[in-house]
Amino acid sequence: MHDGSRRAIVAALLANLGIAFAKVVAAIMTGSASMLAESIHSFADTGNQGLLFLGGKRARRAPDTAHPFGYGAERFFWAFVVALVLFTLGAMFSLFEGFEKLRTPHDIESPGIAFAVLGVAVVLEGLSLRTAVREAAPERDGAGWREFVRRTKNPELPVVLLEDSGAILGLALAIAGLGLAVVTDQPRFDAIGSIAIGILLGAIAIVLAIEMKSLLIGEGASVPDQHLIERTLADHPAVRSLIHLRTLQLGPEEVLVAAKLDFHESTASELARAIDAVEADVRAAVPDARLIYLEPDLDRSRTR
Repeated sequence: MHDGSRRAIVAALLANLGIAFAKVVAAIMTGSASMLAESIHSFADTGNQGLLFLGGKRARRAPDTAHPFGYGAERFFWAFVVALVLFTLGAMFSLFEGFEKLRTPHDIESPGIAFAVLGVAVVLEGLSLRTAVREAAPERDGAGWREFVRRTKNPELPVVLLEDSGAILGLALAIAGLGLAVVTDQPRFDAIGSIAIGILLGAIAIVLAIEMKSLLIGEGASVPDQHLIERTLADHPAVRSLIHLRTLQLGPEEVLVAAKLDFHESTASELARAIDAVEADVRAAVPDARLIYLEPDLDRSRTR
């Protein structure tokens, strides 16, 4: 796991843990459904950061007989689990609590405490989001945030970015619901705020699940890396032509490269030296290309 990902997770974990306990106390004192939904949201986020750390630790295990390509995909798996936790624990509980308070409204007590806690939470979540944005900037390389979330092979940064963004939007919904409940003396607005938070968390969880599922199923290398590998293979002086190329993202920082090449060399010793040279050039161009398999063959399209 890159240091940037680790710093973003630590910032999010510390912010969410402190916010979660403050929200629980405020929810108990005020009876606010929105505040209770937000406290569960923060506890779920705290647990999610722990799962991301777990994935990073397990991904560092060395390859073995059962997993000869290593455990890099553990980071994809645990990020997918985060999406499931966010949906089941965060979204479902918020929706349940909201509909329950719609059915049996509860007057808001000591709303000032709730607003104070929510205000502090906005500041802390904003600091956490700023850290995630700063750490993601080098990897984003000028791409839009939507494109970054869709294309990055690093599962931790999109999770933290979406969680922190969702947390700030959720806080805004909680403040709006609680504020309308206090101003109109209609606690059902607070319940509606909880329902809105549940819908928001569900949407974020679905986006995360879709992106992590794609990585778990098996994505190729990023488009820039794919083009760089292709150019390196095709332009090597020992290569007559590139017949075909396949890449697979084994982990966030590990790519498998398999290619069939038509070489100029004809003897076994010459081919062996050429293959070693081509592999070295590919690794120099794309350091994440850890496993490279090159097969010599004849490009029959050139002999027609």
